[in-house]
Amino acid sequence: MNKNLLFVSLLLCIGFASFAQNARVKGIILNENNLPVTDVNVSHSGNVTQSNSDGFFDISIPSNKKVIIIFTHVSQKMMAVTVTLKPNEIFVLNPVMNSYAEQMGEIVVMANKKRIQGITTVDPTTIKKIPGANAGIENILKTLPGVNSNNELSTQYAVRGGNYDENLVYVNEIEVYRPFLIRSGQQEGLSFTNTDLVQNVDFSAGGFQAKFGDKLSSVLDITYRKPTQFGASFEASLLGGSIAVDAVSKNKKWSAITGVRYRNNSMLVNSQDTQTNYTPSYTDIQTNINYVASAKWQWSFLGAISQNKYLYEPLTRETKFGTIDKPMALAVYYEGQERDKYDTYFGAIKSTYALSSDFTLKFIGSIFHTQEQEHYDILAQYRLGEVDSDGSVVLQEVNYTKGIGTQLNHARNDLDALIVNAELKGIYNWNDNLLEWGVKYTRESIRDRVAEWEVIDSAGFSVNPPIVNFPKNNQPYESYAGPLLPYQNVRAINFNTINRFSGYAQWSRKGVLGSSEVWYNAGVRFQDWKVSGGIVEGKNQLVFSPRAQFAIKPDWDMDMVFRVSGGLYHQPPFYRELRNENGEVLPDTKAQQSVHVVLSNDYSFKMWNRPFKLVSELYYKTLSDVNVYTIDNVRIRYVADNNAKAYAQGLDFRLNGEFVPGTESWFSFGYLKTEENYENKGYIARPTDQRLKFALLFQDYMPNIPSVKLYLNMVYNTGLPGGSPSYSDPYLYQNRLKDYRRADVGFSKVFIDNNRVAKSKLFKEFKELSLGFEIFNLFDNKNAITNTWVRDVYSKNQYAIPNYMTSRVFNIKLTARL
Repeated sequence: MNKNLLFVSLLLCIGFASFAQNARVKGIILNENNLPVTDVNVSHSGNVTQSNSDGFFDISIPSNKKVIIIFTHVSQKMMAVTVTLKPNEIFVLNPVMNSYAEQMGEIVVMANKKRIQGITTVDPTTIKKIPGANAGIENILKTLPGVNSNNELSTQYAVRGGNYDENLVYVNEIEVYRPFLIRSGQQEGLSFTNTDLVQNVDFSAGGFQAKFGDKLSSVLDITYRKPTQFGASFEASLLGGSIAVDAVSKNKKWSAITGVRYRNNSMLVNSQDTQTNYTPSYTDIQTNINYVASAKWQWSFLGAISQNKYLYEPLTRETKFGTIDKPMALAVYYEGQERDKYDTYFGAIKSTYALSSDFTLKFIGSIFHTQEQEHYDILAQYRLGEVDSDGSVVLQEVNYTKGIGTQLNHARNDLDALIVNAELKGIYNWNDNLLEWGVKYTRESIRDRVAEWEVIDSAGFSVNPPIVNFPKNNQPYESYAGPLLPYQNVRAINFNTINRFSGYAQWSRKGVLGSSEVWYNAGVRFQDWKVSGGIVEGKNQLVFSPRAQFAIKPDWDMDMVFRVSGGLYHQPPFYRELRNENGEVLPDTKAQQSVHVVLSNDYSFKMWNRPFKLVSELYYKTLSDVNVYTIDNVRIRYVADNNAKAYAQGLDFRLNGEFVPGTESWFSFGYLKTEENYENKGYIARPTDQRLKFALLFQDYMPNIPSVKLYLNMVYNTGLPGGSPSYSDPYLYQNRLKDYRRADVGFSKVFIDNNRVAKSKLFKEFKELSLGFEIFNLFDNKNAITNTWVRDVYSKNQYAIPNYMTSRVFNIKLTARL
């Protein structure tokens, strides 16, 4: 890594100094229904402020002393909180006021825990407001630095050069999975996480602790909320709808939150180049039930059932591409259909027992079952030609045909997978030391049938597969008497079982080094696994992954935290990583490994007398035993030979704060370079080599009409590698797709909230009611996700035809809460 780059990045981290000797407390005041409370008096020693219409407050307090902050409201009981802060420290406090009991408590704050760990926290209320073709948690993640995606129909994302399979996702400390056979974003349907149920969202883009699992890129850690009283929410739009219900027993021992979602992407898919008869149906139901058996013992159940049906009948496609000097077009006429279905069932039990105030045990057991089918027979007849241009920007009809052909694709792919987990975790506080450990057993049972083939006909002549020593087909110039075979033919039946034993142990401590505050974390993970079943029998493999973090907060006038983190990360192969391009399972495929180093700076400061934060990270990853792959939309197909090495390096910045008083917005910038070297052929760009990334998430409201809100979500990514035709050498195809540019904007009119009471008896029970209007792809940019390769039998050329994503789409959304 260039030393000058490191020096410049550290200078940028430092920014401008702040010389105030006070500290600040800010946050959002909520009531028992988790709704913002306006006009709350927040005071200490004569200094008084009030919460605004969003429940937001911000108050300055003296540092290095105990300060009692009083919260009072005409309809709520008084609340008092005692805090102790360092100079220039900003503490986020989101108090919950109630109407039947006064509350008092003391909080001694030395440094924000998640801040020193390098964890990004996303506000759930922001997640629900920000527009996107696939709105939700992943929609927000894609605006963060280091997180890249150029598919608005997908919830998948790549982090710092990794692929979609390298990201950990937890809900209530339980690892969740996604379907195996998904190959297109429009087939995915719904993300597992239900935004209506979420309380906390934490995200780490690298250098994470040993307590998290064995993946190479990132961790998304989600916590569902525990309701305190009955409530309900409702949302409906042209893309679907959702309902969530909170329930609590009279004795407060039982509580449950349940959400039902339905989504239909027809409106989005119909905006693409391919005209289709498209009937999707994505439905799921989730519930989180909590039981407080005693002051020491708690139980919870997390369950989910989802069904994704994808019925697809393409009709025609017309795609224009090329340059202004040489415009071209591809016209395709289809016959046939695709019928896909993904049914998943998930259940987990979590028990937490506090042996003492310092020692806690947790048991987690989960079962994930997925039944998937991918069946299609699609005949595509194409015409490739040059387009006549009259000198204007409007392209005319095709006037010269360069190639015609036919392509027949067939698949009968079926998969049934059952994954069972049992885990025991412990947490022990010992003399300011935090000790955490865990052991886990996982059994993965996979039953998989792959049967897919492709026949290509160009100008009436069959195109044979590029197999070594296969008779050459030089039609129409020479007659051909050799065998006719499909251009691609993958057939396999795999019945496999994978047994895994894993565990971790880590130590954390917060202390003082001179006059500076410091935080230490060190730990190690291990995993032992074996693949068996069918005709394959693998050997036992064992890996160890040591990891560490160190953070220091100097005793400066500037509120800064410096961090260094990293270690050795392993990713033992999941089933899809064991299966090669021919569908065969290679049981002795090794774990990919990465040495990861992250240097970070977190700088909190004031601008326009409002809070802001600049987070900068410099990272480098070197990878060995790499399992190279190709990406077709969101389907990943591995080579499974561990015969490559790679690296990823980059720089991320994120500036967030109150650009508009009382709202949080941010700007992100990321630079990434990742390359791989397969079989010592030299380094080429990896499929996720997204060099530059800019993103903006902005919230605003009309000053004279504060009930009208605006939300803007903008992303710019430089082009990804465009891929290569089947069976070809990727070293010969290093072209890139065009840059990805997208802007989604939403407008919302709030009719009922804390400041606006319903005038009609019909709506008197509503606590919140709003109507929104959204525009997806505001500037109607044509973004490509992959290339379709079309072969001209005469010239032997292969043309890369971009597969464009969605164009501009309008949506209306109604939101209500009881």
